[in-house]
Amino acid sequence: MKIRFAEEKDLSSIIELCKAHAQYEKSSFKEENKIQLLSKYIFDPDSNIKCLIAESDTEIIGYATFFKQFSTWDAGYYMYVDCLFLKENARGNGTGKQIMELIRVLSKEQDCQIIQWQTPSFNTGAIKFYSRLGAERKNKERFFWKV
Repeated sequence: MKIRFAEEKDLSSIIELCKAHAQYEKSSFKEENKIQLLSKYIFDPDSNIKCLIAESDTEIIGYATFFKQFSTWDAGYYMYVDCLFLKENARGNGTGKQIMELIRVLSKEQDCQIIQWQTPSFNTGAIKFYSRLGAERKNKERFFWKV
């Protein structure tokens, strides 16, 4: 198993994983323009969005996206993990931990003091995984306001 940064050739697999991720989290997912949009945001040299791929032999079994953000309260930067998803057969074997550890290393290199993310309250498997990592959780509501 190998973890690496995503490449253009991975876009179709990333989109399939995004679709599975949305279904897993009981959300909708529209594939329209995803290849162009993800290519634009992930592979643009001026973008701060990073995408890691977990690959087993020639199959992509998971992905994570993350980016640096600023916290006014902490007067410093943190890394925000937008997505972490593994195919069901890739869970429970240390792949998720390897991805998170690599994000931790990259966060330190970017002078981030903390990593933040969220997961739905019904995703008990992820909550247990994150707790085993030693992560603390805070209860907050997330709002979505269309513009």
